[in-house]
Amino acid sequence: EVSFKMHTSDVFLLILKPNLCSPCDQAEYKIIEECCPMCPPGTRVYRHCTEFISTSCVPCIGSTFANKPNGLSYCFPCIVCDKGFGLKTVKECTASSDTVCGALEGNYCIDLYEGGCRAAQKHTTCKPGDVIKHPGTDSADTVCEICPENSFSNGSSTSCTPHTDCESKGLPTVKPGDSVSDSQCGEKNLGPMIAGIVVGIIVKHGKQGCSSLEPILEAQGTRLLSVSVHCGQDASPSPGSDTRMKSNLVSPIHLKHIFGL
Repeated sequence: EVSFKMHTSDVFLLILKPNLCSPCDQAEYKIIEECCPMCPPGTRVYRHCTEFISTSCVPCIGSTFANKPNGLSYCFPCIVCDKGFGLKTVKECTASSDTVCGALEGNYCIDLYEGGCRAAQKHTTCKPGDVIKHPGTDSADTVCEICPENSFSNGSSTSCTPHTDCESKGLPTVKPGDSVSDSQCGEKNLGPMIAGIVVGIIVKHGKQGCSSLEPILEAQGTRLLSVSVHCGQDASPSPGSDTRMKSNLVSPIHLKHIFGL
C-alpha cells in the first residue's frame, strides 16, 4: 500500500511540473500566478488582469511615453534636449516615442542613442596657419591641416593662400610671409629708370636738357648738387672736344649718389 502511494505521488508530480515551468506568451507578462496581456505602445497598466478580467490600460500623459508593449504601471519620462549639452530637438516626444535630439549647429554628437544624440561637443576651431581639411558635421569633428611652405591661412578657410611673390612684380620684399600672414612688398624702385632718363636727356640736349630735369628730380626728392655742377658747364660740344663733352655727363658714381642706386 505504501509503495502504491509513493508511485502515485511520483506520477502526479511529473504531470504538474510542465505546467509550473511554462512561460507566458510573448505578448503577456506575469503577475503573481497570472499571465496578463501587455498594454500596447503609448499606454501603461492601470489594473492588472485577474482570473476573470483582462488587463486595463490607460494612455501615457504629459511628457511621458511607452514605446513598446509592456506590463508596467508607469510610462517613461521624455528626454529634454538641453542646449547646454549642444543639443536641439529634432522630433518631439509622443505617447509612443521618446524625444529625438540632434547636435546644434557648430557641434557634433559624441553620444549616439537610438537614432538620436544624448550629448554633443563644439567643433574644433582651426588655428591660424592651419586649413580646414574636412569641415565638421553633426556626427564628426572638424579636421585641420597645416598649410604647406610658402602659403598662409587665418584658420577659417578651406584652402591655403600662396605668398605674394614681390620679386616677380618688380617690388622689394619688406617682410617675408609666414604661415599666418602674406608677404609685404615695398614700393617700386624708380631710381634706375630715372637715371636712364637723366643720362639720355643730358647726352641729347646738353645744358638745356639739364634745366628741364630739375622738376623731375625735385619730385623724386633727390639732391641736385652733382647734377647742377655738371649742368652748369657748357654742354654744347665743339668739334674735336671729346674731353669737354664727357665732363658734361653725369657719371655713374654721381647717379648712385643722387638716386641711392
